[in-house]
Amino acid sequence: MNQTVKCALYARVSKSDESQDPLNQLMRMKAYATERGWDVFSQYVDTASGADDNRPELDRMLSDARARRFGLVLCVKVDRLARSVTNLYRVMNDLDSRGIKFECTDQAISTNTPTGKLLLNVLAGVAEFERELIRDRTKAGLARARAQGKRLGRPPKRVDLQHVLELRNQGFGYRKIAEVLGVSRQTMWARLKKEGVNGERETTLVLPGLENGR
Repeated sequence: MNQTVKCALYARVSKSDESQDPLNQLMRMKAYATERGWDVFSQYVDTASGADDNRPELDRMLSDARARRFGLVLCVKVDRLARSVTNLYRVMNDLDSRGIKFECTDQAISTNTPTGKLLLNVLAGVAEFERELIRDRTKAGLARARAQGKRLGRPPKRVDLQHVLELRNQGFGYRKIAEVLGVSRQTMWARLKKEGVNGERETTLVLPGLENGR
């Protein structure tokens, strides 16, 4: 006796398009599953743009997949599931490694067929090609920025010198001052040195131009 297939329904609608309704996707998937005699384990719905990394329902579905709570994931189209070819391959490969199939209602895509297996291999190659392109573009961008004399990396954190002065004169040590300002001591020292502020450990900090109350 064949075991009934348990499937998960995944739908996604965009935040930017209020006319979209996940119910339309879910109805098509439920009808598709009913025609094939599949049981719906659960439905997962995200409201996010195609490029949005934050998809809590997708994460929940993948967690259930790793626990093997169902045997197949159903979507209306592949673009509902993933935000890029690389992302699509990772998700589908994650499912396939656990023996979980993937199928679309509106596209002839199913990892339950030889053609679907071929698609997974093609996606792997395209995903690697996409990663190489991203790496090449990143390297070229960095080289161009250096050639133009642009500063790379995170912008330096600002240090409020007047605040440093006030805290020091209240008796705070440098370690505590850096903690209060949310910067490293190295960052604070560099800023003080740049402004020519007296930073000796046991002396009172004085900003240039403020000696003798000026």
